Formats: sequence, C-alpha cells, structure tokens
Amino acid sequence: MAITEPAIAATQLRREKQRELYRRATRSLPGGTNSNFRAWGEDTIYIDRGKGGRIWDVDGNEFIDLRMGYGPVILGHADDRVDDYVNEQMRKGVSFSLTSEQEVRCVELICELTGWVDMARMTVSGTEATMHAMRLARAFTGREKIVKFEGQYHGVHDYALISVLPDDVSTLGDRTNPTRLAWGRGIPEAIAKTIIPAPYNDLDVLRAIFEREGESIAAVIIEPVLGNAQGILPSPGFLAGVRAITQEFGSVLFFDEVKTGFRFARGGAAEFFGVTPDIASYAKAMGNGYPAAAFGGKREIMSLLPDSVSHGGTYAGNRIAAAAAVATLTILKDTDALEHIRATGESMQSRIGELLTRRGIAHVFTGHPSMFGIMFAEQSPTDYRGWADTDHALYDAIAVGMIARGAMPEPDSREPWFICEAHNEADVDRVCASFEESLNVALEERTKT
Repeated sequence: MAITEPAIAATQLRREKQRELYRRATRSLPGGTNSNFRAWGEDTIYIDRGKGGRIWDVDGNEFIDLRMGYGPVILGHADDRVDDYVNEQMRKGVSFSLTSEQEVRCVELICELTGWVDMARMTVSGTEATMHAMRLARAFTGREKIVKFEGQYHGVHDYALISVLPDDVSTLGDRTNPTRLAWGRGIPEAIAKTIIPAPYNDLDVLRAIFEREGESIAAVIIEPVLGNAQGILPSPGFLAGVRAITQEFGSVLFFDEVKTGFRFARGGAAEFFGVTPDIASYAKAMGNGYPAAAFGGKREIMSLLPDSVSHGGTYAGNRIAAAAAVATLTILKDTDALEHIRATGESMQSRIGELLTRRGIAHVFTGHPSMFGIMFAEQSPTDYRGWADTDHALYDAIAVGMIARGAMPEPDSREPWFICEAHNEADVDRVCASFEESLNVALEERTKT
C-alpha cells in the first residue's frame, strides 16, 4: 500500500531548504526518508530541532507537535531531566554487550509500575519487542498460530504485517473469516498462514476462531486500543472477554503496549482497563524518544529465557537507552506528569468539541486524553472496518491545513494526536485556532465541489 502524500499548503510555509534537501535525499534514501511513513513526496518535512511541545523544521517553521514522534515523547522534546542523565551516563561508554546497572533498574521500574510484570528483557525497538514476545508465546504453548486484530500495527517484522492498514477495507474479506492480507510484498505465504486476523471488538468471531482452531493458537496479540485507527476503544467487556477465551483454550494473552504503555496510566492499559495479560511489549513512552523498548510478563513464560528461547541484540539495553528509560520511568513514577498530560488533552478535546458542536458537525473523540482521535461520525466505530465509514477525508483536510498553520498532527486520520507533559494552555490555544481555521477552509472547499 502506498503511503498517502499530504498536499501541504506550501505557500503558507517556508519550504526552500526542505525542497532542496528532498532532492538531495532522494538520490541516496528511498523516498528521501528512513521510513515509508515519513515519505510525503516534495512535502516531506525535514526537522531541525525540538523543545518541549514544539518543533522547528530546517526552514525555521515552528509547529505545535501533536505527533510527538508517533508517541514516544511523553515528557517533551529535549527534556533536560532525561537528557542530562543520559549525557552523564553515556560518557562512561555506550555499548559493551555486557549488562549495566541502568538495565537492571529499568526492568525493576517496569515491574514496579505495571504491578504484574515479573520479569522483562530490553530491546531497541517495538518491532523487536513484539517479535520476541510472539516467539516466547509459541515456545511456551508449543503452538504456532497467533490471532491479531485487523488494523492493528505491531511493528514491521513479517509476522506482524498481516491485515494492517488497507485503504479499501473490502480487501479484508468476510468479517467472520477474514483474509490474511499481507501488507506489502516480500512476506512469505508460509508466515502469513501462521497469523489469524479477526475484527476488533467482536467476541463472537473470536470465539468461533478458537472453536475452529484453538488447539493450534499460541496467543492473541492485541493493542488494548486500536492505535492506528485513532485509538478506538474496546467495547465494555471486550478485553475481559478476550482474557477469558485465552484462558479457556490455554493460549497466551499478549498486550502490545508500545503505544499505551506508561501513557494511559503508570501501569499502562492493563492498569487503565483492569485486565492483566500474560506478556506485554513496551517502547515509545518508556524512553521519551530514545530507542528503548522491552518485553516482559509472567515468570513462568519469561523463564524460558535464556536457555530455551532465542533472544539477543548487540544494542539491547545499551547505556543510552537504559539511562533514558530509567530517567523517564522515574519521572512518570514520582511526579504528576501523567495527570498533567491528561488534563491538557481534556482541555483540547473540550474546546474542539465545543467548536464542532456549535457548528453542528457530528463528531466523536476516541482513545485517551493523552492519545486521542477526532472522528467525524454520529457514533464511534468499534473496529477498523468502521473507521472507513467515518468522514476521514474531512479530517485529513483539516490536519493538512493545521500543518500549514503551525500545528502538526499526522495528516492521516488513522493516527491519533499525542500530548506530552510540556504542552501548555498556550499550545492548546494555538492548536484550537489552527483547527478552527483549517475546518473553515475545508468546509468552504467542499461547497465548491
């Protein structure tokens, strides 16, 4: 699937240096970037710096950042508390392929904050965390198949890239027996056959899958919310129902908390929703932007390491990532950062909601105030297929307009807005003003077509 390229109103932004950098970059970087998700054609943004809740591109354009690196930056860009500690530790050396005290403390903090994780291992990325945890689940159960939910993103290893983000949801197949839709070329069919897709928020279909194939299902991997559909929330009882089905059939419940971990609550979505999985993956918010990640869970599963299951990584637990995680998780543990983030998100939601209600525009907010979406619909959809029935074209137009006016959400309606501790009421003012102006332009354009 091609990544949509937003048509940012270049006349309202300085773009000279970025256009030149784009032409230079495309000679050596495919698409001019190091990730497909950043490749926006000639409107690709090249960043210079960030501080707090704001970023500046190489042309000096300033933005209120609502992407926050797709969620990792929980405290704010270039947070002095984290950076000072990382700088202090990195001067002792970075990579030894030996274990430091910071690694031990990082995992202790994960266990303390979650309250249910007994043991964990660090990795460099969320992709690695989900990959290794899936391997553990297979080893623990002696089974091969894993159920995943449509529209959920669990990284870019082959086992995760099934039924992820199609624009045409009809390609997902019949709802009761979905198609194993590989996202992009190069994924072996044999691997795709080990993944069973299912619609989110549908316990009836999930139970039917288990009754049909339960003896071969190692685990259910699930983002507790549909992170790549603006954070669609689980219906009441859904997560508890998934927990019950996995226990009934002897399968592992795997929460992918790469986005929700240490953001929804100190103990992540497991704490927020009151449902305890068997294993989980973490990344993003645990390092405030540094490449720190981990997977962990119950002792009986994690104890398969180091003798029975393969896991390693030259950079796993490197000094920089471990120090960043220790500093970040300590701040989240000992301060009211998460409460402040929630209050800021609620303020933003309230003001935008009042504007849309005043204009008579049907809308719903999805997700959590620290990571939320705005959908133009009468009621919130319950799964990725329902996302397709919302007016995401209006959302995308507004998001692109906001970038031209100094606030930067992801210009794709599947990605939620992320709030950090450094965002303040002045940022909320600017975001809301940008939203309103962009809404007016988008609606005016609609009247012309």
